[in-house]
Amino acid sequence: MSIWGKIIGGTAGFALGGPIGALVGVSVGAAVDAGIESSGSETDETRQVSFTIGVIALSAKMAKADGQVTREEVDAFKQVFKVPPHEMANVGRVFDMARKHTAGFDAYAKQIADIMRGNRTVLADVLDALFFIAKADGHVHPNELNYIRVVAQIFGYRPEEIEAFVNRHVGANPESPYTVLGVEPTIDTAELRKRYRQMVRENHPDRLIAEGVPSDLIAVATRRAAEINSAYDEIMKLRGERP
Repeated sequence: MSIWGKIIGGTAGFALGGPIGALVGVSVGAAVDAGIESSGSETDETRQVSFTIGVIALSAKMAKADGQVTREEVDAFKQVFKVPPHEMANVGRVFDMARKHTAGFDAYAKQIADIMRGNRTVLADVLDALFFIAKADGHVHPNELNYIRVVAQIFGYRPEEIEAFVNRHVGANPESPYTVLGVEPTIDTAELRKRYRQMVRENHPDRLIAEGVPSDLIAVATRRAAEINSAYDEIMKLRGERP
């Protein structure tokens, strides 16, 4: 069974606490009593399920940040997380409940940050996913932008790092390969190669899977890795250099 099915099916003794556990409780009701128990222990599988539900909740709250959830935003969510068609109803139930639940998005963000324990690459992928959903309807509403900034702050990013995220997605020239890599056009080629190799290592999907990120969520890292490779190749071509 995929992790999506485990979220709802209650097939393991998951110890889901905090606001994420509360969200599961109001979403699946009796299923909690049947198989999702708060034993006080934490396993890798528990962390994966908690993380996945937390990201669903953040995505749902973000989609509502501008006052309405559009079809484009819902479709973007499906694209980002590659939810199997047969699990969509279950995931949709959590998504819809998260929009209505009284817990604030900051509570989910804090729990995700704790679950990942400073794994900045994974947290960056979550921010990228939120931007992807925010841009799905053609523009990023100021409320959505503020939402992502606060989430990034909770994740532990410094103000200048947060603005670099914003610039990469909605800056004056977000399509520039230099913007994609987060470097200045004046960077020398040797330093560019060093930066590129570091980013490839940090964003490689296999590394994230090894660190416990659910395989169903690796689509975000795969998209980011493709962007990094494409941007690097474009810059090297412009400079007349071999990759």
